Amino acid sequence: MIKYILISVLISLSTIDQNSNAKANFRVDGVCMMCKSRIETTTIKLKGVKVSKWDMNTSQISLIYNEKKIKLNDIHKSIAEIGHDTEKVTATDKAYNSLDPCCKYRDPVVVKNHQ
Repeated sequence: MIKYILISVLISLSTIDQNSNAKANFRVDGVCMMCKSRIETTTIKLKGVKVSKWDMNTSQISLIYNEKKIKLNDIHKSIAEIGHDTEKVTATDKAYNSLDPCCKYRDPVVVKNHQ
């Protein structure tokens, strides 16, 4: 009987954790595979982020994250801190200028060269 109670409790706890998962999609500026790697690596290392995929063609990031461990605004801020603008947070000039020259998504010439 105790075995069944423990199994029920474990199932309940895993269900609670799943209910705190959220999905988000938003724009993150970038232009190349180095940007992709930087954006995905940074976000997947954040506590609570479970899945992070950035699409270079659409500039959209798709995330699955635990809302109890991290807020969406904090994800936006973390991305901006590494030099990439999001639809909610603009990277500082210092962060943007730290990007490799081929990653300068604000430069029309760089963007054109990546098309």
